[in-house]
Amino acid sequence: MIRIGLGRDLHRLVQGRRFLLGGVEIAADRGELGHSDGDVLTHAVIDALLGAAGLGDIGEFFPPSQPAWKDADSLKLLEFTFAQVKQAGWNLVNLDCVVVCDKPKILPYREDIRASLGAVLETAPDAVFVKGKTNEGLGPLGDGSAVEALAVCLLEKNEDSPKTKDSPKKG
Repeated sequence: MIRIGLGRDLHRLVQGRRFLLGGVEIAADRGELGHSDGDVLTHAVIDALLGAAGLGDIGEFFPPSQPAWKDADSLKLLEFTFAQVKQAGWNLVNLDCVVVCDKPKILPYREDIRASLGAVLETAPDAVFVKGKTNEGLGPLGDGSAVEALAVCLLEKNEDSPKTKDSPKKG
């Protein structure tokens, strides 16, 4: 059995925060505002994985109302999420991502982002792809006040896993 998951996240950009994508710090004068470290791409990947596995969404696992997630490292959240996905019997086939912002440019950081996400997801970087797109100067994404990320993943059920879903939730 195979399943597709879609994740999306959007964060405002503000002074005094780091700009992170897939755990890689990007040189920028503003960074993502968020309860955790604000890594918009990693958050979209988490939602894609959870959706494909039928386990829930990022808000259920890591609610912003919980002080434990304040300034949390999003790669650690992804690591925990991926462990849950594997425990439910799923393997990642591939991950495709889009980051939308006019500045900074993503291309100089793409290979580092792919490697970072691939390491956490225990897959080769060629199973992970990241594209940067602009918003042609339109709206908050185009004027530099926000960044958006979309992620699509394909999961395949382990052949030795039961066909019924056992949905472990964060305790």
